[in-house]
Amino acid sequence: MKFTVKTAEDDARPVYITGNFNAWNPKNADFQLEKTDGETFQIEIADEVLPDLIEYKFTKGGWENVELDIAGNITPNRKMQKNAEPIFDFVERWRLNWGPFKEEFFPITEIIAEEFYIPQLDRHRKIWALLPYDYHTSDKKYPVLYLHDAQNLFQDGSDFGNWEIDRKLALLAEYGRGDIIVIAVEHGSEDRIREYIFDNDHVANGSEGKKYIRFLTDTLKPYVDLHFRTKKDRENTGIGGSSLGALISIYSGFLYPEVYSKLLIFSPSLWVEPDNNFPMMSFRNPFKTKIYLYGGEKEGAKMVKRIGVFENYLKEWERMNRFSFEVRTHINPDGTHNEHYWSQEFPRAIEWLFYNNTENPVEVKPTQTINQ
Repeated sequence: MKFTVKTAEDDARPVYITGNFNAWNPKNADFQLEKTDGETFQIEIADEVLPDLIEYKFTKGGWENVELDIAGNITPNRKMQKNAEPIFDFVERWRLNWGPFKEEFFPITEIIAEEFYIPQLDRHRKIWALLPYDYHTSDKKYPVLYLHDAQNLFQDGSDFGNWEIDRKLALLAEYGRGDIIVIAVEHGSEDRIREYIFDNDHVANGSEGKKYIRFLTDTLKPYVDLHFRTKKDRENTGIGGSSLGALISIYSGFLYPEVYSKLLIFSPSLWVEPDNNFPMMSFRNPFKTKIYLYGGEKEGAKMVKRIGVFENYLKEWERMNRFSFEVRTHINPDGTHNEHYWSQEFPRAIEWLFYNNTENPVEVKPTQTINQ
């Protein structure tokens, strides 16, 4: 079948077709269209590749750059029966790095405390709650994700940029994937390394990770569950971060699997534990834990290799009946060790960890229509 698409936007990025014939891979080189004239692109796909009922979309090389309608809304999957007739489609707009973001879906940002007391460390820390945009007009209860390094997550962010999780949560809400509370805990500046290192004085003299994890689990989580409408059980509780924040999240999940069932692990600092000597609690019936692993090939020669070794350890621990893991790993060939790439990965991780979808949020129809 021959597919032809014309786009209204002058955009130099290449065009791809993705669908149920290529496992919804949004950047498959075998399905890149050829530019024929102006903003017109074509591709011929062999009949034996196509199912009888074809579902597809066009992208500019990723779900963060997928087709949109004229108002910037989600487009439904294009559907048709396989036939010999050429197909002509039109795309009004394209996403650019997940945007545009709609203000009406932005989360409600509340400061839990400017100086929340940490009894385990005898310190204070600023903590935020990012609530679903409709939190105060509903009576729903929500799953919770605890994230470290709040200074790098939203608003102005740090000198290095930020994850823009407020924007990404707005995007997820638009796609019907916004029913989640995020608790963001700022790092302790000069105390950050000690608090995010579990027990390794060669890396951080006086490492305090044990106490920090106990604070999150024994002090902060009960407070959040008391003051917000949360789903308190482990199936609805996750923890995550990047770099050292990812490392301390691994420790948290392994030591408290009865509390956390979902781990968001971006570019983990596995060099701290090259032998993967993570302590674990022993339970008669192993807890099932979902782990979303992300790393960039340009983060350093050993990042991807260490993630691979860590995956092998996960399989070994599973064979030993210590844990039951469900792992999704994404290695970005262009990824470097910074907030921009973690920001790009955040919606994918949330979608998979909390909604069990094998596809990207763009495949989900919106739950309501917003008047333009």
